[in-house]
Amino acid sequence: MVRRLKMVVKTFMDMDQDSEEEKELYLNLALHLASDFFLKHPDKDVRLLVACCLADIFRIYAPEAPYTSPDKLKDIFMFITRQLKGLEDTKSAQFNRYFYLLENIAWVKSYNICFELEDSNEIFTQLYRTLFQVINNGHNQKVHMHMVDLMSSIVCEGDSVSQELLDTVLVNLVPAHKNLNKQAYDLAKALLKRTAQAIEPYITNFFNQVLMLGKTSVSDLSEHVFDLILELYNIDSHLLLSVLPQLEFKLKSNDNDERLQVVKLLAKMFGAKDSELASQNKPLWQCYLGRFNDIHVPVRLECVKFASHCLMNHPDLAKDLTEYLKVRSHDPEEAIRHDVIVSIVTASKKDLSLVNDHLLNFVRERTLDKRWRVRKEAMMGLAQIYKKYALQAEAGKEAAKQISWIKDKLLHIYYQNSIDDRLLVERIFAQYLVPHNLETTERMKCLYYLYATLDGNAVKALNEMWKCQNMLRHHVKDLLDLIKQPKSDSYNKTVFSKVMVITRNLPDPGKTQDFVKKLAQVLEEDEKIRKQLETLVSPSCSCKQAEVCVKEITKKLGSPKQPSNPFLEMVKFLLERIAPVHIDTESISALIKQVNKSIEGTADDEDEGVPTEQAIRAGLELLKVLSFTHPVSFHSAETFESLLGCLKMDDEKVAEAALQIFKNTGSKLEESFPHIKSVLLPVLQHKAKKGPPRQAKYAIHCIHAMFSNRDTHFAQIFEPLHKSLDTDNMEQLITPLTTLGHLAMLAPEQFAAPLKSLVANFIVKDLLMNDRIPGKKTTKLWVPDDEVSPETLAKIQGLKLMVRWLLGVKNNQSKSGNSTLRMLTAILSSDGDLTEQGKMGKPDMSRLRLAAGCAILRLAQEPCYHEIITLEQYQLCALVINDECYQVRQAFAQKLHKGLCRLRLPLEYLAVFTLCAKDPVKERRAHARQCLVKNINLRREYLKQHAAVSEKLISLLPEYVVPYAIHLLVHDPDYVKVQDIEQLKDIKEALWFVLEILMAKNENNSHAFIRKMVENIKQTKDGQCPDDPKINEKLYTVCDVAMNIVISKSTTYSLESPKDPVLPARYFTQPDKNFSNTKNYLPPEMKSFFTPGKPKAANVLGAVNKPLSATGKLQTKLSRMETISNASSNSNPSSPGRSKGRLDSADVDHSENEDISMKSPETEKPSRGRKRGAAANQDDKAQESKPKRGRKKAANTSTDDAEDQWGEDSSIAEASMETEDEQNSPPKRGRRGRPPKPAASKDETPSKGRRGRRKAAPPADEENEEEQEEEEEDDDDAGSENMEVKPKGRRGRKPRGEADAASDSVESTPQKRRGRPPRTQTGARKASGGRSKAAANQEEESEEEMDTAQQSEEEEEESVDSSPKVRRKVGRRDRR
Repeated sequence: MVRRLKMVVKTFMDMDQDSEEEKELYLNLALHLASDFFLKHPDKDVRLLVACCLADIFRIYAPEAPYTSPDKLKDIFMFITRQLKGLEDTKSAQFNRYFYLLENIAWVKSYNICFELEDSNEIFTQLYRTLFQVINNGHNQKVHMHMVDLMSSIVCEGDSVSQELLDTVLVNLVPAHKNLNKQAYDLAKALLKRTAQAIEPYITNFFNQVLMLGKTSVSDLSEHVFDLILELYNIDSHLLLSVLPQLEFKLKSNDNDERLQVVKLLAKMFGAKDSELASQNKPLWQCYLGRFNDIHVPVRLECVKFASHCLMNHPDLAKDLTEYLKVRSHDPEEAIRHDVIVSIVTASKKDLSLVNDHLLNFVRERTLDKRWRVRKEAMMGLAQIYKKYALQAEAGKEAAKQISWIKDKLLHIYYQNSIDDRLLVERIFAQYLVPHNLETTERMKCLYYLYATLDGNAVKALNEMWKCQNMLRHHVKDLLDLIKQPKSDSYNKTVFSKVMVITRNLPDPGKTQDFVKKLAQVLEEDEKIRKQLETLVSPSCSCKQAEVCVKEITKKLGSPKQPSNPFLEMVKFLLERIAPVHIDTESISALIKQVNKSIEGTADDEDEGVPTEQAIRAGLELLKVLSFTHPVSFHSAETFESLLGCLKMDDEKVAEAALQIFKNTGSKLEESFPHIKSVLLPVLQHKAKKGPPRQAKYAIHCIHAMFSNRDTHFAQIFEPLHKSLDTDNMEQLITPLTTLGHLAMLAPEQFAAPLKSLVANFIVKDLLMNDRIPGKKTTKLWVPDDEVSPETLAKIQGLKLMVRWLLGVKNNQSKSGNSTLRMLTAILSSDGDLTEQGKMGKPDMSRLRLAAGCAILRLAQEPCYHEIITLEQYQLCALVINDECYQVRQAFAQKLHKGLCRLRLPLEYLAVFTLCAKDPVKERRAHARQCLVKNINLRREYLKQHAAVSEKLISLLPEYVVPYAIHLLVHDPDYVKVQDIEQLKDIKEALWFVLEILMAKNENNSHAFIRKMVENIKQTKDGQCPDDPKINEKLYTVCDVAMNIVISKSTTYSLESPKDPVLPARYFTQPDKNFSNTKNYLPPEMKSFFTPGKPKAANVLGAVNKPLSATGKLQTKLSRMETISNASSNSNPSSPGRSKGRLDSADVDHSENEDISMKSPETEKPSRGRKRGAAANQDDKAQESKPKRGRKKAANTSTDDAEDQWGEDSSIAEASMETEDEQNSPPKRGRRGRPPKPAASKDETPSKGRRGRRKAAPPADEENEEEQEEEEEDDDDAGSENMEVKPKGRRGRKPRGEADAASDSVESTPQKRRGRPPRTQTGARKASGGRSKAAANQEEESEEEMDTAQQSEEEEEESVDSSPKVRRKVGRRDRR
């Protein structure tokens, strides 16, 4: 039969449609072949041959088939379909016949006959299923093509496509099926592309049924509807023309899961590489963007994850995404903020051009997020971007320039209080900013140019980082030394205290403490590990040695059985901090060579974008810092010779730095390098005699530190200078006086006799008591350093010489201290004009007041002189912080803060900051508050660490500042009328300024201790004027003010005091046991000014995270609280870079520098709560009607009009020129600290044209020489010189042209209250130190997000801010 069938097949194969005779001849055979005998024959070869015959019969007899019965036709086509299954086995002997069968029916479109049959759908569905089942990767392109032809003819030429048939095609697109049979997917894809136009209505209908009508029963594929949409879109977007609008509807569904599915789908569709959906369907794109603000967290998360694909594949959409990512970067959900960063960083790492500056700024902001995980992601992301584009320069110089801010920003994070942040910055520095695995020369070149391009605050942070690492290295070295010592009774205690110190320098001190103890035990027991660690912390350890030691230690402590070992992790953290991975002798040598290249002009400074002069200066500064932390690494002849070369350079800063490096590193130079000593000594002697003052100072210190026979060298310098002093040439006098001052301090006994006569005869009589050259007549209170007259500079150096001499002598046997103090206070009393001849200019007088105030502070740091400073002298010195000149107040506050931070100034000087509550400039109040916070925290921390110092409690416990503050305010020249409400309000403001910080934490029941202390003071009399009833009444009144504050702000004040307070005997008499003072001295009206409420923690960072902006919804308290920044209550104004405004406003995030961004002092004060609504106007009236006061005020600051407050973009120079005279113009009234004169200017009013100064601008970036000369002499803390907080000059503002009527009325009223001025918008702006609008806007937004506890205060602030004509008052200094 097979043989005969083969003949039939061949016959039919050769027959064509035109032979009518043959058609007739074979008709019966054709009918016979369709009988059940053949269709159901058990032999597959027979069935195949019959199927081939039937296919040819349809071809020959087309268009009419010889079979008329619908049932027979159905049987035949189902039979042919079954035979097509044979296509599956491509290696079968019969495959060619199966292929012929497929080719034949596809070419003839035989199945089209079935359109007329009722069961056509069943036939087509079976055919489609069969073809999708049999297709495989063994088939060639022809098989694929014939299958597509066969199926597409059915879709394109048929009347309809059933849901079942459609499902048969679409099921192959579902991911599960797609992965099982890729060829079936390709076949379905080709079919849909071919039939897109014909099949589109049926696809639309299917999605309509499922998406819009929710009829999921219409198809088994309903649950895969979103997968199908994606696949269909990828195949041909025209297939979904009518479906996409339905997705817009689904995006707004109430079902969270449904919205999530649609968002996931659209994310893939919009984000696909060649997708044009966003541009083709803008309404859908906008609707999708709206889901970034969805209420459901997973939806927002999905949107954020999509962003990176979108940015990478469609940079043109970055603009649309930016605004939405901005909102999400402040999302209350940590995971979303985290993923925003991941998305932006991922795109940036692919190509920096894909992200705009706004997007990078979002990452920058998140480095201050309250959550560690988010901060870490942001910091690491920025570090990776920096390394790729700045260090490796993968996208050229423009890209490197675009992200040059990253290095500064990352280092600024070192100011954060969290140890995790600081450790991560250290790790980033070692791995990304200056990769430690670079070859030494390359590494030092990288460090050199990094240091040269960092901003001021970043430099200070980097210096602080090295200092901290160096300190920790010393602590570990001390621990090793302790372990080697023989054990004694105190051994465990000493080791434990050292363990505690080390613990504080590692993350999570609670857990780490046990691990450090364990490490100490390991070091005791394991000598090998101990030796490795000793090598690691030794000053001579090289970078390569350090690497080996770290590997050895971790290898010995690690255990393969314990993959996650927290003890080992802690040890790694410790080793990471103490291992010298960057600096060793070889590195310093390479760095010196790099500096020399710049000096010789052979370095590629310009290519690196650094001017050569700047590079050299920065290189020497860098070496100076490293000379503090790694002095041993400088001990090489080559290094010292290069430094000698730098000494001879014209650049003063370079020579200064070189001198300091010699001072820090040259202790063994005399023995080890005699040839260098012989060249260096004459240079130092010359600089000491004729160099600039700062170089002369360092030259003297170099000789003192480096040479053994220093007395001889000092004598060789002293004698000629002493004899040649001449007041006729003031300019030539400054350096000799500086040199002699430092000689007097370092060798007071050697030159005792000549020094005493020098001070008495030359300094006092000739120099200070004579005004030779009349000063320039100017209205300014301050001028830049280079405009100060030589005579004034000489007088300042004369004052410093006296102080240095006293500090060198360190005793008051000759009563020189008393006479010096009398002269210094005379300068303050006479307003800086000691002779009172009126020859001095106002700027010169300001300089001398500052010099005298700072001199008293210097002397107060020495116990023998502190004892002889009278209370009147102390009070006069304190009033310098209220000087009329802004720069004097600023510099004095810095000096005061520094002395207090080092615990050198006695505690009563901390009380001086209470007077800052009345400073009219917001920045000064903010700085004073930070200083108080820093000092109080520092003292508390010191007491915790040194439990043994309890006998010194009265000089350390911060609560003991209260008696001093009370006494200072009692003797405040502004406090004239005992019962005057306005004056008492000022007293209350000043007391609250310090009490708010003291009471923020009720440690050891301190509230009750303060109450008890105040009660005790009321039982005493004033120690200064015990018999003056008015003074004593003032004392009791101020005590009542303090008591009312404590009672209103504390709930625990009535508990038992932990210990009985000891009052300072100089300030208060012994309590009278027979006298019980229970009287209330406050006027009844004062009661209303004590508002209850807990004091706020001393936060200094603004809120960083913004709340979720869901349209039309109020922000909940929870999300407000969730989005507050990771501010710590321990503000740290003395950390490097905490000074305001050092950074350009455009480059610094609003919460980076705490001085700028801390909450305004107004926000912290209770008195704000009492002003309601239009209280500002009432306040003004009250001021006008006040009784006359004891002291004339300093000038009032005129404020800008509301619309000018942000300022036009005029240049700073222009602005400062316009305001120069107005800024510094003094008042026409008596000043604080001056004794009453006969012609008291009681009724005098200030001139209208010069209503007062704007905030006086200090010289930008220049450090005041005469202030700084004292800074670091003989300071134990070697690195601190580089860590100083130096305020940068603030920009001048345009003055308001004409004063409005309200301000006129105030101008003409001399009796204004001293207290804090009404808060104005200008005040708020000034605090930002001249920052950009954007930065200031950020700060405003941050403040809006603070905890709801502050809402009422914020409302009040708005009410005050809303008046553009609110007046501000300015600094006061002298009072009558």
